[in-house]
Amino acid sequence: MNRKASLLTALLALSALLVPAVALARGTGSDLATVRAATARFHDIEVALAEGYGPLHVCTDENSGLGAMGQHYVKGSVVGDTEFDLTQPEVLVYEPTANGRMRLVAVEFVVFAEPWDAISDDPPQLFGRDLAPVPAPNRYGVPSFYQIHVWLWKSNPAGIFSDWNERVSCLGNGDPQ
Repeated sequence: MNRKASLLTALLALSALLVPAVALARGTGSDLATVRAATARFHDIEVALAEGYGPLHVCTDENSGLGAMGQHYVKGSVVGDTEFDLTQPEVLVYEPTANGRMRLVAVEFVVFAEPWDAISDDPPQLFGRDLAPVPAPNRYGVPSFYQIHVWLWKSNPAGIFSDWNERVSCLGNGDPQ
């Protein structure tokens, strides 16, 4: 095979690998755009409260340098099922600010492990990723669950799907540490 044919074969092979990756990235980007558009109204926490979201636990931070998650607001009517609706995440995550307001920073998709594991041997997936298991007992006092954070409203140096964000703090919530 001559050099030109070898190069053409290599380029075709590379393009065959890239097309699915680009399609996945586009699908993920489209899904993220859907979530962003659907949750923009929740910058006003009063809207979130009116639509059934309520605080869970306390503002979640981690004092070893990983940062914080923030204050979780859960919608009880959707958290118990095994379905994911990109337009209605189970959890909205807010960062308390020094002036007493809450700033929307992320969303979280959650499914309890017991009902999920009853219908699937594989972990749930969203955005081309497995949701992370959180065993019981846990800081929230709830049964084992799977979750994925999506940092759509505050950039996260650790990545859009990381649990912790070093740029988020619970200090505005009266947390002394």
